[in-house]
Amino acid sequence: MSDMLKVTDLRAGYGGEPVLQGVSLRVGKGEIVAVIGRNGVGKSTLMRTLIGLLPVGAGQIEFAGQVVNKVTAQARARMGIGYIPQGRDVFPRLTVRENLLVGETARRGGTPDYDKVYEFFPILKERARQAAGTLSGGQQQQLAIGRAMVGGPDLMLLDEPSEGIQPSIVKDIARNIKRLNAETGLTVLFVEQNLDLIVNLAQRGFVIDKGRIIAEVGPEDIKDREKVKKWLAL
Repeated sequence: MSDMLKVTDLRAGYGGEPVLQGVSLRVGKGEIVAVIGRNGVGKSTLMRTLIGLLPVGAGQIEFAGQVVNKVTAQARARMGIGYIPQGRDVFPRLTVRENLLVGETARRGGTPDYDKVYEFFPILKERARQAAGTLSGGQQQQLAIGRAMVGGPDLMLLDEPSEGIQPSIVKDIARNIKRLNAETGLTVLFVEQNLDLIVNLAQRGFVIDKGRIIAEVGPEDIKDREKVKKWLAL
């Protein structure tokens, strides 16, 4: 399996203070991989560095075989990296439909399949003319994923997709991400501390603590609730 994403000895942080202390990981094409860890261990810093919102202090990020250390976030999106940040970051005053249209700015060509987005997330079609800021947290998360789908990504980065969302919607999101992966070959890397989402969605994973990857988790262990619970408690 070829690597969709390869991260080597990555160091990054805020204001010169390193948060990531030499992170290395690989995500193969078509995989769904979790980075597991509690609050404050570097998960969001990793996501923001991978998409280009934070500069690389040292190390290397390769996407589809190309080094992207100095590539802007906008250019990474156009290369095929979709990003759903922690807290969703929808445009609250724009309608659902207008938020989805924003996703087209990342497309590399072709026509976006809005019917497919609405098939995965019917609530978005129902609320197409509603201001995004009036949606529930779970609906906003569906909108953020739908907006990324419009861009036609090869790799989707999700930062704590379960945060502030009721369990039933979390299950729907997990089911739809798995379906996207199965039907389109979409590669997914997500950071999370929700036990149920990790066990139900990830095919394998990495444990992060204090800005370092301290364990690689295989397919069997990632489904073991007790083991994952211990890693989340580190």
